[in-house]
Amino acid sequence: MAAVAAQANADEPSATITGVEDRALREAIQRALSQSDGPPASRSEARRRARDAADDAVAVLRAEGYYAYVVDPDVTETDPPRGTVKVTPGQLFVIADPRIDWSGAPPDEGVRERAFSVLGLTEGAAGRAAEILGAEGRAVAQVQKLGYADAMADPRQVIVDHADHTVRPTFVIAAGDLVKVDGVELSTKGRTRIEWLKRLAPWKEGDVYDPEDIAELERRLRDTGVYDTVSVALAPKEKALPSGLRPIQVTLADRASRTLELGAGYSTSEGPGVDAKWIRYNRLRRADTTTITTRVAKLEKSLEGSVALPHWGRPQQTLKLTSRVFADTTDAYDETGATFSADLTRRLQTTRYRTYGLSVDLSQTKELTTANGLPVGQRLNLATFTALGAYAWDYSDSILDPRRGWRVEARAEPTAITGETSLVYIRTQAQGSAYIPFGKEADTVLAGRLKLGAMLGGTMPEVPASRRFYSGGGGSVRGYSYQAIGPRLSDNTPQGGLSLFEGSIELRHRFTQQWGGVVFIDAGAVGVEPTPNTRDFSVGAGFGVRYDLGFGPIRADIAFPLEKREGDSAFQIYLSIGQSF
Repeated sequence: MAAVAAQANADEPSATITGVEDRALREAIQRALSQSDGPPASRSEARRRARDAADDAVAVLRAEGYYAYVVDPDVTETDPPRGTVKVTPGQLFVIADPRIDWSGAPPDEGVRERAFSVLGLTEGAAGRAAEILGAEGRAVAQVQKLGYADAMADPRQVIVDHADHTVRPTFVIAAGDLVKVDGVELSTKGRTRIEWLKRLAPWKEGDVYDPEDIAELERRLRDTGVYDTVSVALAPKEKALPSGLRPIQVTLADRASRTLELGAGYSTSEGPGVDAKWIRYNRLRRADTTTITTRVAKLEKSLEGSVALPHWGRPQQTLKLTSRVFADTTDAYDETGATFSADLTRRLQTTRYRTYGLSVDLSQTKELTTANGLPVGQRLNLATFTALGAYAWDYSDSILDPRRGWRVEARAEPTAITGETSLVYIRTQAQGSAYIPFGKEADTVLAGRLKLGAMLGGTMPEVPASRRFYSGGGGSVRGYSYQAIGPRLSDNTPQGGLSLFEGSIELRHRFTQQWGGVVFIDAGAVGVEPTPNTRDFSVGAGFGVRYDLGFGPIRADIAFPLEKREGDSAFQIYLSIGQSF
């Protein structure tokens, strides 16, 4: 009880406000009042608090456009005495005749007109101080954007006319000279070549200064991911060149040149898996990233090397060159080989990407086919040439733990196979996911995923087993073993198919800052025709827990197949990092 009483005293306003009928204005005044730690000890103390509250009320009234106010502080006759403030706001003053005066040489007429157009002050609107200050800031920013980088506001004049209840603001802006820019000047020593940096600038020597160009260069450098800090700014006036041009100064702080990343996952169907990445940054001195990745898992063993060259050929375009050797051991097939690929990804907008690519696979596949109704093993030595066209949108708020937004990706891969079999087909695939938050802190999220795939031109069993669609496992339909969904041969070996359907619904809830839980239903189907047969749908359901590491959650799920077939386990367990989709 003592604690509650102390809290009540601490929350006591310095005075009581009366006389204000407008609810929003009254609440604004009350929010501005200082808080006292208890009732006043004397009438003089109560009077001082009332005067302070009156000053607070006057500040709010003037900020809201009330200049004909009457504010009367007083003290009650109660014991203990309390401060009161009677407020009569008077008539609201409105904006009239806003204008801009220019200190020194004015800019050209077009700039003057643009500066006035962004004031945004409507005659007859309330003469609020915040609106007037905001209008001044917009006008100065507009002048700077149009090339007058040194533009600044001088003291403004605001006439409050009690005769007609108007507020007449006159803004005074010193525009300075029109600024034209030179090239890039690298202010720090590091691993980046100045020649590459100059080509990245979105302006040419002699162009009129535009702060958006400066911001764009900074974004391009940050997007590479190879710098700890990036700063891009116009050189001060005193550093202008004899030609009058002003350089753009760039300051870069390189991140550590090498990093090592380790990861691991586990599921009862796919077994344990360990990944190790060695990453080298800016080895070619043009913000490049070199990555060597090795993976050792029950189903896959691989060694991969890649080089990513951001802003290759043009800004916002990344060339990625990859070579990989691998050995896959699955229930459906065994495959060893090497892959060489080149992908060119262009960022069209902040969250929209387009990718073109080419790859060559040289592989040997061991798989089963059917002869006279019986499974027969065969070995295929193949060369596979694949082109890629992909489009992706990512409007989610996180890579590992999305809580709102959506993602969509569509891709088509024309493929030609030669060697011990010859075949041409197009593999198409589309996937989308959406995230709907509930509650102020998005503690509950409803997430959904849909994936569709089809092969056009291929037939079964001509399409090699390693190129077919499969479903089942932690990344698709939980509760089933890897590749377990879809048609099977007579010995229960997964056959794969030419079409794919997968869907998931997941309800996620965060109980504390670190701990959360999910319940989910997954469904999938694989068909031997270009469209999956709805009669072959398999459904899994389950639940899981999440522990937030700060950058993303650890995921632990247990799932149960609702339509068990021969060889299916009663449940599957999955451990990984990041949400399932």
